[in-house]
Amino acid sequence: MSLHNRIRYQRLLREAEGYLELGLPQLAIQTLEKIDEPGTFRGIQLYLLGEAFRAQGRFAEAIEALEASADKKPSKIDIYLALGWCYKRTGRLDRAIEALEKALAIDAKQAILHYNLACYWSLNGDKRRTCDYLSEALRLDPDYRDLIAGESDFDPVREDPEFQSLTSVTV
Repeated sequence: MSLHNRIRYQRLLREAEGYLELGLPQLAIQTLEKIDEPGTFRGIQLYLLGEAFRAQGRFAEAIEALEASADKKPSKIDIYLALGWCYKRTGRLDRAIEALEKALAIDAKQAILHYNLACYWSLNGDKRRTCDYLSEALRLDPDYRDLIAGESDFDPVREDPEFQSLTSVTV
């Protein structure tokens, strides 16, 4: 790949990221389609494409792009977070959990991974795993406690004594 193309593709990737930040996923997709010889940028291109599809609610297409991105960039936890998010919305909790477990193998110190796994296990009906992951999320980042009351994913376990004990605040 020539230096000129490398610079052009990097600029297009930054442009697509900007469109995503502005909430303009269709423009991000159009920009990413201009990369016709992605080479080393293919993993990033696929990730951004997946994020654009996700923003549009096109979850099946997002999953396809994100899975391909994970094949190219298997150590990027953001890919697995996005995959989990899409799998959840397509009713595939088993795959959402699997995606986040892969991310945990990369970096187990990310509270968001534990928090989201607690959500997915709650929806899957496993109170013990819900509490285990939520406990770890709160240990890593106590600010996640502020999200629990408004998180509908915890409705299936909200009345469980262990969950209540974990989420109650002692003053």
